[in-house]
Amino acid sequence: MDDDNNNKAIFKEVFGDSSDSEDNEQQTQQPQLGLEEEEDHQNRSWEQIKEIKGLWLCRDFLSPRQQSSLVSAILNEGWFTEPSHNQAMRFGDLPAWSSEISNSIRELVLFCYPAFDPMDLGTYDEAKEACPFPSDLLWREPLFDQLIVNVYQPGEGISAHVDLMRFEDGIAIVSLESSCVMHFTQVDRTDCDVKMDPPMTKIPVYLTPGSLVLMSEEARYCWKHEINRKPGFQIWEGQELNQKRRISVTLRKLCKVE
Repeated sequence: MDDDNNNKAIFKEVFGDSSDSEDNEQQTQQPQLGLEEEEDHQNRSWEQIKEIKGLWLCRDFLSPRQQSSLVSAILNEGWFTEPSHNQAMRFGDLPAWSSEISNSIRELVLFCYPAFDPMDLGTYDEAKEACPFPSDLLWREPLFDQLIVNVYQPGEGISAHVDLMRFEDGIAIVSLESSCVMHFTQVDRTDCDVKMDPPMTKIPVYLTPGSLVLMSEEARYCWKHEINRKPGFQIWEGQELNQKRRISVTLRKLCKVE
């Protein structure tokens, strides 16, 4: 209980108060996103970004219907009623739709890599080197306990950064409404011995609406990620992307207080 209280105190200090009981009552009325249907898993696939260890992409994580339901659920939270409000942070008891995303991530990893299921008799060692999430992250409880939702208008993005060390390994990002290019650059740190052959200053990753990015290991600690949506920076296959409003959902897990 002491650890739980310490975690909540840290969250309140950094992020402010979380949702109140009225918010929690509203969560039960939110529509289901339909992310856990087995037929949906069969239509999804993982893509490993080979230049960066621990960086995986599922381009078709959400169907158009699921994207629409998720956007409606987010806007119905009432976090973005003012034009100046463009970010919401929550921790601990997250909205029901957020938990559904977390459950779907775990189920999708297991669907594609069944040897990671402790109830499966497959060979774990054969799967662990090529799986979107390390097993110690995949089976932690809860998978995520901190949520950030950002709303970006055309031209707005996020500067290059590595997520705060107060969060554990393993980060998930869901993109909604507008395509964009996320760029990764290496971190200049002595504990990050990342060698590229040939060297690359930036590695672009194309994110479509409904896509999911998972970052762990080197991708989480040894690479900065950014989205520059100013004119001339959002180029993919020689064409500049048409910028619309973009919503991102980021899920993380707070480090335990020793």
